Amino acid sequence: MPDNLTKQKNNPLHGMTLEAILIALQAHFGWIELGRRIPILCFTNEPSISSSLKFLRKTPWARDKVESLYLFMLRDIQRTNIDKS
Repeated sequence: MPDNLTKQKNNPLHGMTLEAILIALQAHFGWIELGRRIPILCFTNEPSISSSLKFLRKTPWARDKVESLYLFMLRDIQRTNIDKS
């Protein structure tokens, strides 16, 4: 297996677009909770996927926070599913 594929094999963000991540977060948390967890205007003031994408694509620190929250959400969902078993 090529080295770069080996590194990405266990990366949950690999192959995910920022739009897909944002849609998943919005569906899971809703705009109000998303704005509470990451207090930036694109989530708190007339939020939309398109305006949020514009901001996040230009703002690396905010994108990092969104990606971190997405990873947290995945771990939390996984933990919840294990607890239900």
